[in-house]
Amino acid sequence: MQERMVPEADPTPESLAQTNLLIVAGEASGDLHAARMLEEIRRSYPSVQSFGLGGPELRSAGMDVIADSSDISVVGIVEAFKVIPRARQIFRQLLEEVDRRKPVSAVLVDFPEFNLRLARALRKRGVKIVYYISPQIWAWRRRRVRTIAKVIDVMLVVLPFEVDFYRQHEVEAIHVGHPLVDEVPSLVQVWDQSSTPDDPKRIALLPGSRSSEIRSNLPVMLQAAEEMARHMSIEVAVIKASSIPLSTIKGFLEGCPLSVKIVSEARFDELAGSHLALCASGTAALEVGLLTTPMIVVYRVHSWTFLLGRLLVRLPYISLVNLVLSRVAVPELLQNQAVPKRISDEATAILADRDRIDRMRRDLSELRARLGESGASARAAAQVIRTLIGDKQKVSNLKIEEPASNA
Repeated sequence: MQERMVPEADPTPESLAQTNLLIVAGEASGDLHAARMLEEIRRSYPSVQSFGLGGPELRSAGMDVIADSSDISVVGIVEAFKVIPRARQIFRQLLEEVDRRKPVSAVLVDFPEFNLRLARALRKRGVKIVYYISPQIWAWRRRRVRTIAKVIDVMLVVLPFEVDFYRQHEVEAIHVGHPLVDEVPSLVQVWDQSSTPDDPKRIALLPGSRSSEIRSNLPVMLQAAEEMARHMSIEVAVIKASSIPLSTIKGFLEGCPLSVKIVSEARFDELAGSHLALCASGTAALEVGLLTTPMIVVYRVHSWTFLLGRLLVRLPYISLVNLVLSRVAVPELLQNQAVPKRISDEATAILADRDRIDRMRRDLSELRARLGESGASARAAAQVIRTLIGDKQKVSNLKIEEPASNA
């Protein structure tokens, strides 16, 4: 285990009174993870004031949301062009607030195209920068590590293999563990014991957490479900991300011949009770994997974005599940492969093969150990507090261990 320095004694609430903290989370999963971190900070030091870019989770955690992340949360280079004007406006707004509130530190969460530019501007203003949840520069555009080395103070990573990558490039990197380990409960899939062969198969659709992902993925998932319904009895649920309006999902369900329920609350119970999930790549796949629910990763983006990605990305897999496990634990159907008939055939083959289901679930059961121990949000919060303390508190030889993992 790696050891890291932490404050000798907790700072008093008075020592952090009126301390401002900037948080920038540009998409739904970052909003959630940053909110859990902020809750840990405010639990001990409620006087810390936070402001920035975020969504409903950070707002609920007490942050003053200057701009909503849903305004600029898209996937792909082509898609990003559409939100550039709004992104520039938000960029200026944040810097105006930084100049007015003068935060001691900033926590930038993933979202590299925006956050690395912002980091340069913050660095010039003397703001200490904690980057929480590394952008996947180990997958593509590795040259950005040079910028990271120049403009951030510490990188808090959630995947254990990221530490070595950053340390090779002289970036201070601390593995705090993955916050989803705490977020996603260990639930028993009761359909193993309660269902019969004649019962409907419960299919969960997770099309993504950005509007652009919904447009690309949900129609093809629904069409695949229609194709499956021609061969078996199924029940379909769309798992709605908190960042997506209910009206958006309902709009795509108009005209769908299937009876589809929309689930936003108790989504983990729904996923644990599903026989199979069709899941967009990203954090949602890790959530499904942590519940050991069999899945197919289905993902589509703009054709130019996909072509550029094939040229630049240096990874054998696209899903975090397969990357963390270092093997093909779940099938990936991408772009031209992500068509209704192909998805339906793959789903039908999985549901008909009990040995394959059991093998997939055994593979997925390794995820928790690979992602590290619980308490990631508290460890991230401790590192942020360290930057907030500055000269107000001496740092001693008291140590904290990074989370263990079996990676």
